[in-house]
Amino acid sequence: MILDPTGTLALAAAILLAGRFLNRTIAPLTRFNIPQPISGGLAFALLAGALYFWQGLVLETSGTLRPPLLLAFFATVGLSADLTRLKKGGPKLILFLGCVIPFLALQNAVGVGFALLLDQHPLIGLLAGSVTLVGGHGTGAAYARIFEETHSLAGVMGLAMASATIGLVLGGVVGGPVAQFLLRGRSATPQGQAGPESKEKVEPATTEGVIIATCLVAFCLLLGGWIASLTQALPVALPDFLWCLFAGVLVRNLVAPLARLPISDSSVDLVGSTALALFLAMTMATIRLWELAALAGPLMMIVAVQTVFAALYGIMIVYRVMGRDYEAAVATAGFMGFSLGATATAIANMQAVANRYGPAPVAFLVVPLTGAFFIDLANALVLTSGLSLWIFGE
Repeated sequence: MILDPTGTLALAAAILLAGRFLNRTIAPLTRFNIPQPISGGLAFALLAGALYFWQGLVLETSGTLRPPLLLAFFATVGLSADLTRLKKGGPKLILFLGCVIPFLALQNAVGVGFALLLDQHPLIGLLAGSVTLVGGHGTGAAYARIFEETHSLAGVMGLAMASATIGLVLGGVVGGPVAQFLLRGRSATPQGQAGPESKEKVEPATTEGVIIATCLVAFCLLLGGWIASLTQALPVALPDFLWCLFAGVLVRNLVAPLARLPISDSSVDLVGSTALALFLAMTMATIRLWELAALAGPLMMIVAVQTVFAALYGIMIVYRVMGRDYEAAVATAGFMGFSLGATATAIANMQAVANRYGPAPVAFLVVPLTGAFFIDLANALVLTSGLSLWIFGE
């Protein structure tokens, strides 16, 4: 059964409503800040798996809407970045990068080490390391082709896709509980956000605000795509969503003031949250549990160990270096998202925490910039250096 874009959108809506119902019905899902697209998507994956084993039914969804929804979300991240309020984000970005870059090498060391313990080729451990867990499906597919050609590893593409998919789910499941653990026994009030003065500054989303935000998002997508086309010849190719984020920052801090366009943060957040929720729901709808089950075994064990390691690293290193406060807890939830899954998962984790406790503007600037750009460059350098080691020889 194949769904067109409209049917895929309807399915994503159903997944979100199912996630909302599950989160309201099952208290631990809300307590541990599990994003609704993740809880609803896992429920759908179980249903799809049951239909496959019972009737052999496979549901194919359209991928047409996912890219623009993801780009729209990152545009809203840029539109939310009021640089006059976020000047203090610079030092935090450096600290966050200082935590993340060593993690890449350690994540690969853990993956390769456990692959050798399980009598697997060390490249399998690398696949279950930063290649797919930080790099995602795209990086996993690229390196899988390289490993197939240079090391004659059979089925490595399926392993890469399985690792990336499992990591995407685990990144969304684990991030919320880690943040909740860090916030236990503390006053979970964002610094600088408490008190009646801050409440007066919060403006509710309005129809006019949402319309303006939607128009600006569309403009950011065009501007980001145009910049991306101009920079294709650069030695380092930057992802399109990063240019959309930069376009959002430019529009928010330069174009909108010149055009005297009022930007409502609440309206921008509403547009961005909707786009991200639909994107994640559509992504979760592509999970095929029967394919992942067929690839169970050493890979699953390595990814499970990686999940525990990422959680310990986030709690013991990231949270402490980032300041041991509310913003640090939100940033750690984001770290869990992209260290195992994707930048979109990181933002979903942070939104789940922020929706419950309050805004974290610095974390919402630092984590997307790291996950969207700096992490890819650092990962490429770490992988290139690692593959030169003797252990990965023929």
